[in-house]
Amino acid sequence: MAIKIGVAQCNFVVGDLDGNARRIVEAAHAAHAQGVHVLLTPELAICGYAAEDLFLRPAFVAACDDAVQSVAAQTAHLKGLHIVVGQPLAAPHAPAAAGRSVGRTPCLNAASVLCEGRITHRYAKRELPNYQVFDERRYFLPGQQPCVFEVADGARVHRLGLLICEDAWYTQPAAETVAAGAEVLCVINASPFHIGKGDEREQAMRARVLETGRPLVYAHLVGGQDEIVFEGRSFALDGRGALAARAPSFAEDLLVVELEAGQAGGAARGPLAAETSTESDLWHALVLGTRDYVEKNGFPGAIIGLSGGVDSALVLAIAVDALGPQRVRAVMMPSPYTADISWLDARDMAARLGVRYDEIAIGPIFERYLATLAPLFEGRPADTTEENLQARIRGTLLMALSNKWGDIVLTTGNKSEMATGYCTLYGDMAGGFAVIKDVAKTWVWRLARWRNAHDPFGRGREPIPERIITRPPSAELRPDQKDQDTLPPYEVLDAIVERYMENDRSPAEIIAEGFPAAAVEQVVRLIRSNEYKRRQAPVGIRVTHRSFGKDWRYPNTNRWRG
Repeated sequence: MAIKIGVAQCNFVVGDLDGNARRIVEAAHAAHAQGVHVLLTPELAICGYAAEDLFLRPAFVAACDDAVQSVAAQTAHLKGLHIVVGQPLAAPHAPAAAGRSVGRTPCLNAASVLCEGRITHRYAKRELPNYQVFDERRYFLPGQQPCVFEVADGARVHRLGLLICEDAWYTQPAAETVAAGAEVLCVINASPFHIGKGDEREQAMRARVLETGRPLVYAHLVGGQDEIVFEGRSFALDGRGALAARAPSFAEDLLVVELEAGQAGGAARGPLAAETSTESDLWHALVLGTRDYVEKNGFPGAIIGLSGGVDSALVLAIAVDALGPQRVRAVMMPSPYTADISWLDARDMAARLGVRYDEIAIGPIFERYLATLAPLFEGRPADTTEENLQARIRGTLLMALSNKWGDIVLTTGNKSEMATGYCTLYGDMAGGFAVIKDVAKTWVWRLARWRNAHDPFGRGREPIPERIITRPPSAELRPDQKDQDTLPPYEVLDAIVERYMENDRSPAEIIAEGFPAAAVEQVVRLIRSNEYKRRQAPVGIRVTHRSFGKDWRYPNTNRWRG
């Protein structure tokens, strides 16, 4: 008889211990009704990932353990069901680690195995990541021992080994777990999305299977948490490394996998969600990240400054897919330099998507600003100061609407602009959430075309007018302005940013690849000189392996030029 392992691919909320416990209990009932013997929840499921400095509060860690005990009590009647719950756990009798504040209790990134009201086993994560967005060594002590627990399916007893996320990216924890008798590897995870990460995970887990000869079930989190998104896509590999089951991406799911763990090769089977394109994954990551940030933080809706350009158009389409048109408001704020086609296209797009649309001409406000400042600016020529005034007037108006209605302002700047500082502090950077902060301009165009060719949420007609996609990009803050007046072509700019910022290539190495030296030097100089702006930017969704945020921690004050 096969053993059934379920994966509760749930969208948990950081700090919502009661709500998270309730989701686990509901998943346990659904799994038990399908004859599941073991239910896996994601890493740190009880508190959500990542709770950051909440882990430094002993009261929070204790409350998490109380919530796990509550799950155990509420599922005691589910006979034969083992539930693996990720949780932080105070380290018993552990000395304070070097660098930790006096009085703080050392903590473990742990998982508890519950069965019929009791906690039968506890396991502590052994490999603690401290790179990219991870800083687990700030909070946790590493575990030392493998964990294997027994589960009966009515015909035989199976021995399941437990690993937590990073443990399974290394050979030793899996090998030691198998040496302790594990017939199946159960891996619970909270592994943030970036482009291509799903394939990376499956390949890494396939390596563990081929090394150990054991089937593997990978339970993954889904949902948005501040700047990171988890896409789900939980899966199972049979004992030969073949993909046997996979849950859908960017959606909650109860994945049930049947395993013949006692047979040679460890046969496995379950539902297999279809593979998706890079554009589809990126779109759904942005939609999920936007929806969860707005809803988990209690905002009734979103406001977007719609310019008639492709960046704000893309953000508007994402927001409508995330929240529905009734919760999204677009505001067009033409200045004296706004082309007629900009407001015509903005009106067209708002009508296509069915959102509330308002226009506020900022010309009179701009003239009043100029008149007020004229005595102070006397003798100085017009420059970017006057351009930025227009952006700051718009930012002020959007924030006033946000204050009055309670909706969050979604900023519309892309990664190319964030890299080079082609944005205005307290202007187009004003807002609460930066939807495409980690999306390069060349990807903005790709996503706009992808969304016009697909309708994943059944909204109807193409959302973005073709002219918005094809016209040359412009901030429209001075006569006949074009982005490429001051920046390299975006194809060149984005390639340099990718190499220098995302992959740590030196300017000399980039130039050696054939990129123009002047363009490389300009882009690198702009990246270095605009750190102060990025430090004040809103949090935004991370979709690459290195974003401006937790991945990028450079000092504002810095004279090193390499």
